[in-house]
Amino acid sequence: MQRILVLNGPNLNLLGQRQPEVYGSATLADVKTLCEQTAKNLGVQLKFSQSNHEGELVDALQAAQSDFDGVVLNAGAFTHTSIAIMDAIAAIDTPVLELHISNIHKREDFRRHSYVSSVAIGMICGLGVNGYSLAVRAMFDHLEG
Repeated sequence: MQRILVLNGPNLNLLGQRQPEVYGSATLADVKTLCEQTAKNLGVQLKFSQSNHEGELVDALQAAQSDFDGVVLNAGAFTHTSIAIMDAIAAIDTPVLELHISNIHKREDFRRHSYVSSVAIGMICGLGVNGYSLAVRAMFDHLEG
């Protein structure tokens, strides 16, 4: 059975409250339920996690190498600033799929650059919270080969 970690970065705990015109009205609990249902349908084990702290995300990525077969990562604003997260992904053999709720390429200039993209197996962005379900499915397909 495949094991997938869905890892969320800063401010994603505020989904449903923060900029609903950009991120929608679904809460992080709603997203977790969506991911769990997708995982159940695929027959995979799933862990869902969120942290506002860069070091905790780095620790989770490093631990993923021994604990998970794949990672779906919405690094939030750290996507555009964190060389440490990029380095953590590059240092592990576990595949990481980059995910964004909004289309980062249609937003502010600083959001158009992603440090994660250079080390991720791919990116899903701009599809709202439904992108999470697609990302779990995409990671499953990647792992199945």
